[in-house]
Amino acid sequence: MNKYKFLKISSSKKIRYLINKHKKMPYVVFLHGFMSDLEGEKPKKILKFCNRKKIGFLAIEYSGHGKSSGKFTQGNISKWTNEARIAIKRIIKKNKFILVGSSMGSWISLNQFKFFNNQISGFLGIGSAPEFLENLIWKKFNYKMKNEIKKKGIYNLKNGNYEYPITYQLIMDGRKNKILNKKISNKIYVTMIHGKKDEVVPVNYSKKVLKVFKNANKKLLIIKNGDHSLSSKRSLKKITNELNNIISNLF
Repeated sequence: MNKYKFLKISSSKKIRYLINKHKKMPYVVFLHGFMSDLEGEKPKKILKFCNRKKIGFLAIEYSGHGKSSGKFTQGNISKWTNEARIAIKRIIKKNKFILVGSSMGSWISLNQFKFFNNQISGFLGIGSAPEFLENLIWKKFNYKMKNEIKKKGIYNLKNGNYEYPITYQLIMDGRKNKILNKKISNKIYVTMIHGKKDEVVPVNYSKKVLKVFKNANKKLLIIKNGDHSLSSKRSLKKITNELNNIISNLF
């Protein structure tokens, strides 16, 4: 049975997660993107896929996102990484699992390798955006914007109909979480999926992620008409197909 639950991280913080347990292994662990939540099409589609395959599924909603407690402006990569670590440790325990990271979720996923190196059986990245805070936000800020965020501690970045509250501590913390200069030696299946028409994160980021893995069986799939969200029926089908390929290679 699919259930939304809450996990107490500390005395003042609890995060929401979506769980569906099956005896068949491995689990699939979904980590969402920046200012996203568990209500999107990707976690729902992947959950249905896991139900059909009769394998476990866990999706984690970071603090300050969706219905999890906490303020978004107090969050950062380190905190969200730690929340995912705690949830995986308590819920997945010693079982094997495949990571599926969407956008920023791929950054959070990559950070999990230092905690669960021997438990991770595969990795699927969707529009991967590791180190996006420095390269796609901070470096594009002009002098006035940088000055404002340093003085006020926050800058509300407008992008179309959306507004993103970017805090200075978030930027600084991102610099402590560099991952693209690291090497991961796991012999696992790693697939990156990226939309050719992604206007948020360049395809090059998925290519950079693949370079992090020294010994993995690597694949890059570029969806011709795909945007950053990759939430169309066609894109979602390709995502579950690639996830199925990773799972098939484990049995």
